[in-house]
Amino acid sequence: MNSSEMPATQLQTAQPADWPVAPGWQPLVDAFFAGARGQALLAHLQARLQAGAAIFPPQPLRALDLTPPEDVRVVILGQDPYHGRGQAEGLAFSVAPGVRLPPSLQNIFKEMQRDLGVAFPPFPNPGGSLVKWAKNGVLLLNTCLTVEEGQAASHAGKGWEELTDTVIRHVAEGPRPVVFMLWGSHAQSKRAWIPADRGHLVLTSNHPSPLSALRPPLPFIGNGHFGKARDFRAQHGY
Repeated sequence: MNSSEMPATQLQTAQPADWPVAPGWQPLVDAFFAGARGQALLAHLQARLQAGAAIFPPQPLRALDLTPPEDVRVVILGQDPYHGRGQAEGLAFSVAPGVRLPPSLQNIFKEMQRDLGVAFPPFPNPGGSLVKWAKNGVLLLNTCLTVEEGQAASHAGKGWEELTDTVIRHVAEGPRPVVFMLWGSHAQSKRAWIPADRGHLVLTSNHPSPLSALRPPLPFIGNGHFGKARDFRAQHGY
């Protein structure tokens, strides 16, 4: 079965061998799960599964499967996966095909349309799956990679942040300038791993959630990030 196919809606095992990643990410992932923090995370996931918890998404490392490190041109950081059944598909802000658009994703599309003049057809076409973005160099990474049903941030602080710190640092220390879109405080906490002297474009604003999308001092709606990213990528020949 192709790794991009998603037959399950929730996590089935706490075995990293069941979570494919692109070869370029494999050493980082292996090193993390071999360490104490990674082992503790796996033990927690296993215990919660045994207790009957519904954990999303079914493939926590899917962003690292669809977007190899050598292909990353843009990084969009989210907080943690959607906690509604059938929503999360392992990519930040993305929802599985056929799932109604969450408010944050609606605001992302709204800002894209405002900024780029791109008209989006009504739901469900094209829907909210951002797999196409992931396959075209956009690393859609959450700071925490699993969540329990109905409990936002329930796996925060369990160890995923150490892995996602490593991923961000690996991209930031790579050979090419990258656009980092850091929306909200959780994403902006990763800025410490992005060197200021590597030519990256770091864009920050509030999270696209309706609770913060229009609030000062850096509203999400009107931030112009998509146009800035497009211009930056064009300047670098992407």
